[in-house]
Amino acid sequence: MKTAYRNFPTATLEALPKTTVMDIHPSEQESEMDSVALANEISQELQAQIQSDRGVKISSAAVKAVANRLANEVERICRQSSRIQKSGQIRSWQLTLARHRLQKCLSYYNLGSKQGRVELHSTLGAIVYRYITPMRQPLSFQARYHLVEDFLQGFFMESLKAFRRETELPEDYTPRNSLEVAEYLAFTEQYARRRINLGGGASQQLIILRAQTFSRRQPAETAVDMESAAESPKGEEAETVRRDPAMQQVRASMVAETTDPAEAVLRDRLISELIEYLESQGQSDCVDYLTLKLQDLSAQEIDEVLGLSSRQRDYLQQRFKYHVEKFARLHQWQLVHQWLGADLDQKLGMNTRQWEAFWQKLTPQQQQLLELKRQGVSDREIASALKWTAKQVEKRWSQLLELAWQARNSSTSTQK
Repeated sequence: MKTAYRNFPTATLEALPKTTVMDIHPSEQESEMDSVALANEISQELQAQIQSDRGVKISSAAVKAVANRLANEVERICRQSSRIQKSGQIRSWQLTLARHRLQKCLSYYNLGSKQGRVELHSTLGAIVYRYITPMRQPLSFQARYHLVEDFLQGFFMESLKAFRRETELPEDYTPRNSLEVAEYLAFTEQYARRRINLGGGASQQLIILRAQTFSRRQPAETAVDMESAAESPKGEEAETVRRDPAMQQVRASMVAETTDPAEAVLRDRLISELIEYLESQGQSDCVDYLTLKLQDLSAQEIDEVLGLSSRQRDYLQQRFKYHVEKFARLHQWQLVHQWLGADLDQKLGMNTRQWEAFWQKLTPQQQQLLELKRQGVSDREIASALKWTAKQVEKRWSQLLELAWQARNSSTSTQK
């Protein structure tokens, strides 16, 4: 659908259509929107959308400052883009970009400062995960996870410096309230996704280029005698070994990564049960997929081993997810929740306030079902007591576990 923006001389962020196609002829010129007017539009929209943060209202001055920075960014983009300048539709581009920046900022604001950081960390971690492989070395998931953590910590500092620089803020500026944090998180995501021209028509996201550079700078492996690291050296070698950085790092890692034998046994049992369940469902290809995932192979490597196209892999992942969820909620829910530290004795993984809020939302029948499960009553006895069929017990217990999962992982849940 083509929209003639010249028919909206007094357009606002709210009035502008949500989906637009910027294909109006350059002869149909629009007047450029003044940055002050654009900032006022953004400020009004922010004031209408934001709510109090734990009872503390965001001051109008803080809202206005954020609006001014967003408006200046939009104006800079429109001024530097030859495509926008040649389109003759600068006003429409200003409003479209302003809405995009505003919606991204509000999405992080609505998540809250803590959950917003978690979401951004997860998003950026997923982008760079496959590129954090120093010197083409095969790494375990845990080793790569720690490298991703180190990389993102540095990238967030780079992003904050870029944010200060591009918005002309003081060098010691730090976001103080939830709206400013949301603004910074939205900027960081946009900054990470910027396309950098590499020549020859190729381009790449900035964060991927940073991740590749980070990987290349990782030091080469150092050979260490594991027996020497595990034992306490004596005699003349003791002082040398104690001061060896590589030996110190290995010892620290050995202490930190010591696995609880009970937890390892539980994990092995869970994997064994899951494989047995998948085989009983005739899902041998899901078993193959799980086996390769446990070896921490990348998606490309899995495709090569199983001979899958990307579309076939997507379908396999969907089936695998369906059967894993069914296994976790019906077939072996007790084992799964025990491994997660979220069984019934532990309030399904919720803290006290989350559990109380969750309990209040349950219907009397759901509360009765939960109590019977906590008492260790069999499904047959539950069906008899509640006058349900065995299938109804399974289905409603699965639904209750889903509600518990939502309550446990909700961004609005009150932390203990």
